[in-house]
Amino acid sequence: MPQSRRLVLCVDDEAVGLQVRRMILERSGYSVLTAHDGPTGLKVFAENPIEAVVLDYAMPGMDGGQVAAQMREHKPQVPILLLSAYMSLPADLSGLVDISMTKGEGAPVLLQKLDSLFSN
Repeated sequence: MPQSRRLVLCVDDEAVGLQVRRMILERSGYSVLTAHDGPTGLKVFAENPIEAVVLDYAMPGMDGGQVAAQMREHKPQVPILLLSAYMSLPADLSGLVDISMTKGEGAPVLLQKLDSLFSN
């Protein structure tokens, strides 16, 4: 179970997926902020005491790898969980994110992986 309302940022260009993830995380005890694209996500990340990020990989304009790289420059200690519809991701992402999963793995896996970021 998450510790006292940890603040998580979810970044995804798909509105339905973003709202579903927000609902799942809030019901599990997290506080959640959302952003619909990379630049907005970076702004929210910079302006709030974010404790973890759930980041979509495939977004128009600025993909998750580019967003993760900038997040790492500003707050390298904040863990990033990268979501993707793709089974394999570019190898250069491994140093930018802490953990990844496919969107099809579902809510229980999302919660387990996010919880694991806080227990390390």
